[in-house]
Amino acid sequence: MFVLARDGVPLMPCHPARARELLRRSRAVVVRLAPFTIRLKDRARSRSDVSGVQLRIDPGSKGTGIAVTDTKTENAHDGGTVTVRRGLVSIELLHRGEQIRKAMAQRAGYRRRRRSANCRYRAPRYRNRARPKGWLAPSLRHRVDSVASVADSLCRLAPVTEIHMEHAAFDTHAMSEGRSLSPVEYRKGTLAGTEIREYLLAKWKRSCAYCGASDVPLNVEHIRSRRRGGSSRLSNLTLACVPCNQAKGASPVEEFLAGSPGRLKAILRDVRMPLHDAAAMNATRGRLLDALGLLGPPVRTWTGARTKWNREAMGLNKSHTLDALSVGTMDPENGAGIVRVCEQILVIKATGRGAYARTTPDRFGFPRLRRPRRKKHYGFVTGDFVRATVPAGRWKGTWSGRLATRSTGHHSLTTPQGRFNVSYRHLRLLQRADGCAYSLRQEFRKMG
Repeated sequence: MFVLARDGVPLMPCHPARARELLRRSRAVVVRLAPFTIRLKDRARSRSDVSGVQLRIDPGSKGTGIAVTDTKTENAHDGGTVTVRRGLVSIELLHRGEQIRKAMAQRAGYRRRRRSANCRYRAPRYRNRARPKGWLAPSLRHRVDSVASVADSLCRLAPVTEIHMEHAAFDTHAMSEGRSLSPVEYRKGTLAGTEIREYLLAKWKRSCAYCGASDVPLNVEHIRSRRRGGSSRLSNLTLACVPCNQAKGASPVEEFLAGSPGRLKAILRDVRMPLHDAAAMNATRGRLLDALGLLGPPVRTWTGARTKWNREAMGLNKSHTLDALSVGTMDPENGAGIVRVCEQILVIKATGRGAYARTTPDRFGFPRLRRPRRKKHYGFVTGDFVRATVPAGRWKGTWSGRLATRSTGHHSLTTPQGRFNVSYRHLRLLQRADGCAYSLRQEFRKMG
């Protein structure tokens, strides 16, 4: 639990039982519910022993692990002393980069169709138009901004003296081949000396990969469709006749070839893992390091191999939060290590702060209804965490959850037990919406 001094300056985090005792004695008040933070009424920072904590970050494409730790000196068995690491708070941040990417693709589809199918023509802009230096796609920029925002919040809630980040680079060329490459092989790709279509024709012997038909027109087919997240990498391409191409559409290849296990095995044999996540990490690691450097505490970077070695030496399972706890230097051979792992993980899911669109489109991209310009209704906005006291009816009682506002004043409240409508008169604000949803889960610390 995070603790603030009387004047709002961060102190050392405390155990939940200690926080409950301070609240019971009216020595503290609640400042935030997630992450849970209290402020002392009778103590300033000058009267407290603040040794400082470390912020450890394990960046990821879909989620990022964050751990707040401190270091203590303990007596070793041989009479000496060792420095051990204790996990104080563990956070898993879930990104919404894929949601942003799909929204951008949907908007581009709307505009493309309006230009081509509805006589409202506007010539597309040049694809080679200049972008500012350091430009990132919105889905990638979100990853950097969300991690930096959470790290900035933690620096204001805890006395962070150092930031440790795993700074890993992925060799996408070697990952695509599934093996280590020689220096000469880095200069040549799969298509060295040929073209995509000629390569696929030679590979599949100028026949359909799905039905085996030959001497017919063949289309270049995505094994995993673009709609389901497939890429245009060579390993995701094959040849299909026109009937098979139309019949498969966007359905999974496992479902389409369920009756032909032999052909399915031949197609999936060369399908390799997608590189979206690795490419996203390579594109954002430098920008994330620059963003963390602006927070104030010194930033130190560590390799992924060091993190893996520390985690396996401590016998911990593989997860973002445990990787974050293992980031940095450690000497398990001499008795140092991790002596405390947080059993409960705070899961922060990025939800956004609403849409800028003034209208809701139909499936063709044309306005279907107009959205209200005002987002605050009767003192509440969508995403607020509130407590509802319902006097009568099926949902009689006290409930806490996230709110979805309505202009009528009868807002929708989502709780772990269900969703129901409640009047604004029965609501009390607990925490303002900040673009995130919070939940708790248990950590699986030991290796299976």
